Amino acid sequence: MYQTTLLTLLYSGLASAAASPVDWGTAVGKANALLAELTLDEKTTVVTGANPLTGLGCIGSIGAIPRLNFSGICYSDGSSGVNRADLTSVLPAGLTAAATWDPDLMYRRAVAIGEEFRAKGMLAWDSSPVAGPLGRHPLGGRVWEGFSPDPYLTGIAMDRSIRGLQSTGVQAIAKHFIGNEQETQRTNVTLPDGSNIDAVSTNMDDRTLHELYLWPFMDAVNAKPSAVMCSYNRFNQTYTCEHSKLLTGILRDELGFEGYTVSDWYATHWTAASINAGLDLEMPGTSVPGQGVSWFGDHVKAAVEDGSVSTDCVDEMVRRILTQYYLLGQDDTSFPSLDPSTLSVIAAQYQQSLGDLVTNPPARDVRGDHAKLIREIGAAGAVLLKNVNNTLPLTAPMNIGVFGNDAGDLTDGLIYQDPPATNVGFEYRTLDIGGGSSSVRHTYLFTPLDAMKERAKDIGARVQYILNNERLAAGDFHSIYPVPEICIVFLKTFAAEGFDRVSFEADLNSTAVVTQVANMCNNTVVVTHSVGINTMPWASHPNVRAIIAAHLPGEQTGNSIADVLWGDVNPSGRLPYTISVTEADYDIPITNLTSDEVTSSGAWQSNFTEGLMIDYRHFDAMDIDPLYEFGFGLSYTTFELASDLSVKALTDNMTSLARASNGSSIPMSELFTPVANATIQVSNTGDRSGATVLQLYMSMPADLAPSGTPVRVLRAFLKIELIAGETRGVAFELNRRDFSFWDTTAQTWRVPAGKFRLEVGSSSRNLPKSAEVTIL
Repeated sequence: MYQTTLLTLLYSGLASAAASPVDWGTAVGKANALLAELTLDEKTTVVTGANPLTGLGCIGSIGAIPRLNFSGICYSDGSSGVNRADLTSVLPAGLTAAATWDPDLMYRRAVAIGEEFRAKGMLAWDSSPVAGPLGRHPLGGRVWEGFSPDPYLTGIAMDRSIRGLQSTGVQAIAKHFIGNEQETQRTNVTLPDGSNIDAVSTNMDDRTLHELYLWPFMDAVNAKPSAVMCSYNRFNQTYTCEHSKLLTGILRDELGFEGYTVSDWYATHWTAASINAGLDLEMPGTSVPGQGVSWFGDHVKAAVEDGSVSTDCVDEMVRRILTQYYLLGQDDTSFPSLDPSTLSVIAAQYQQSLGDLVTNPPARDVRGDHAKLIREIGAAGAVLLKNVNNTLPLTAPMNIGVFGNDAGDLTDGLIYQDPPATNVGFEYRTLDIGGGSSSVRHTYLFTPLDAMKERAKDIGARVQYILNNERLAAGDFHSIYPVPEICIVFLKTFAAEGFDRVSFEADLNSTAVVTQVANMCNNTVVVTHSVGINTMPWASHPNVRAIIAAHLPGEQTGNSIADVLWGDVNPSGRLPYTISVTEADYDIPITNLTSDEVTSSGAWQSNFTEGLMIDYRHFDAMDIDPLYEFGFGLSYTTFELASDLSVKALTDNMTSLARASNGSSIPMSELFTPVANATIQVSNTGDRSGATVLQLYMSMPADLAPSGTPVRVLRAFLKIELIAGETRGVAFELNRRDFSFWDTTAQTWRVPAGKFRLEVGSSSRNLPKSAEVTIL
């Protein structure tokens, strides 16, 4: 069967968000009208956060101004749902969304999160979307909150997430801007003798900044988020929240950002320096012993009075914040009021007790029918890495073994809690979400063991299980008889805000667990639930017949993995990162100094000397064979490219780029202008319906590209569903930025003249079709 359908991957062509409730001019007019009525004290209220325990009942807020009917703005954490609230959904993590390689699911995930925030009365999502950390360090403690170490894939996810969330009327805050790539020494600390040790300084050249770490923030700005959050770390020796080049020179002048900037919680260090650099809003805005100091509030008023900050500057800060509030229609009386139960939940978290929670108003249930979407994304983000002799999908096994402490319930109960001191999370629980401020409070959790039992009941099968990893690692299987037909091992790797991982292997004796089970059972399947990259020293074991990287699927984790194991869903996830054979292959350590090495306040320096070479770019540059490459993933069916790759330039003026009117780099509109099309046909050659992800990589002219240019970079992808025997034509649209590099001398983007090589395939190492386009 042959059918021609052109499917285009294009920023501006993806499903767009609903229009803003008011246009830009109206929003600015409303902001100006309110601004004209504000006193200086009230202006400082707008630019300074309010105490979450005495204010609106949010983790951060802008206080209300009752005399002018301004109700304030409520902010909440939770990159996968509403953090510290009851009767909300735990959606799949950003990493899982990236593993779907599906922009539509990324968008729908953000819409669902936005709907729950709105229904709870939360006006702003301050935990996401995350482009920092990008993922320079595979062991970074917060990489699961973001998407991928590839800036193009993360850029698409940022665009989809911002548009999806703001279509519900909730503010998106792109973060952490910029270079927040490790948790170790992410903030400054005060030693017992009163001396200050500064946060780690992220040190990188201008090309690395623009082509790698700034790239997804460009996509974010193009999607028009309400705010951008500056990070804790220093950038080239200066704290990001007082970095005028970053906040004004790049974010506003170069990228054209029109929203407001907000500090991470206690990331502000000065008043006038931060304001004059371009910071609009300080969070949380209150001084708490042992946590941080507020530099705004009365300090802003004093700075205006002594002339170190101008009144016009404060007015502009207020105008930017209020414009976003009005732009999304958040002043409308139809916007839900804050769920009154949230204050008690937040207070309980801070006080580490339930307090009088049971006597407060019952929580507002905002979950709707999101469980269906959670289940869908969880399955779509599962990546089938190995499948010897079609071990999967399962075909009615009558004796099923389930092993590992990741398979069952959290024995401590479904609570929100900071990670235990062990930094591996709770021993007994299936891991569906990471820890820290981006974690989400469960209402229920459907575990893999629950799902296996339910499937077994339907077919009359036996389920045997051992969840104690210590027993398994010791080879203690005395309760298992007879040996199961299929043995499914569930492994997990935990991480959270505040610390970085110390090992690439999954937690809690994972290698010994898999080895012992595989030695006992000749038909072993391994499922990993992980916050990021794991090495898999057991992958070559002859009895390990199948491997699935299931990432962090959310509250429907059991149903999602069961759908894939039994073939109800044909796996279509692809790796958003590279899995190496050994951890030494990554070669980018976390900067970690011992106390003896810290002799000055600025001792912590993280030098990004690898430049653009992270993840698959590093593996390509060093000619290292990975275990499983970036973009890799198997299916229960097979696909083939059914034609050659055809490329057509859409303009003859590729290399000529005009500067912006203010003399900075070229306008964003030019960078996102389509300049070339690439087309190809793909066929489903198997006997099952399924989805594949076509990936297009670009190589710059080798003789003209600057030193340090990657061998190839992802520049387009498209996920397409095909029934058995179906063939379709697909099209990729490439924009000017895709062909450009950052010229550090001219401080602008340039397109080199010469031959660009485009390659299409199913992963970064499987690119069977190629073509060249010559740029004059």
